[in-house]
Amino acid sequence: MKELKHENILNLYDVIQRDNQLVLVFEFMDQDLKKYMDTRGLQGRLDQTTIKSFIHQVLCGTAFCHQNHIIHRDLKPQNLLISSSGQLKLADFGLARAIGVPVNIFSNEVVTLWYRAPDVLLGSRAYNTNIDLWSVGCIMAELYLGRPLFPGTSNDNQLQLIFRLLGTPTEESWPGVSRLPEYRPNLYPQGTRMDIRLVLGQIDEPALDLLQKMLRLCPEQRISAAQALLHPWFR
Repeated sequence: MKELKHENILNLYDVIQRDNQLVLVFEFMDQDLKKYMDTRGLQGRLDQTTIKSFIHQVLCGTAFCHQNHIIHRDLKPQNLLISSSGQLKLADFGLARAIGVPVNIFSNEVVTLWYRAPDVLLGSRAYNTNIDLWSVGCIMAELYLGRPLFPGTSNDNQLQLIFRLLGTPTEESWPGVSRLPEYRPNLYPQGTRMDIRLVLGQIDEPALDLLQKMLRLCPEQRISAAQALLHPWFR
């Protein structure tokens, strides 16, 4: 982590070994994003200018990680730290992993449940950087809502909440989904998906377009962090 030098990644200053323990010395930040929402937001909701600034910074830090072949794997408001000047930094790389070539087979026990991508929830172990983009999409929606978009209580319940809003995937919309280990279509809602605008309220079309590109069920269809930074919403 000492090699990840970027303005949107928390600086690790030193690693000290003491009495068979490792002490990590990080730079000081005032609070995390969850606390910021609780203290500065309107019932947790933030204004669009602040949301745009924070999501842009999250994507900058995430893109830098991905360019350096690192998947964070645990992006959530509690792991995004905010300075008094509004600078945001990615923190807590305890679950981060390097991307190998060929594709590594990772554990699917990653990412706090509410921010976990559907491919991981369905048991995929061959995921890559796109799981971080799902998490960023969940965080972005939470900044508009003031609460988590998918507050599931279990793996199956999490999938049910996701599919109720975004639609249950099929082989046509997500090739290979039926072969994933945890795929159980009898548990999932059937019918048309909901209009996400009815859930998010005051979100403009460019922001909604970016959000929907991050919250694609099929991981291969999900936008990358580098692509997201070029989205018209940030212009």
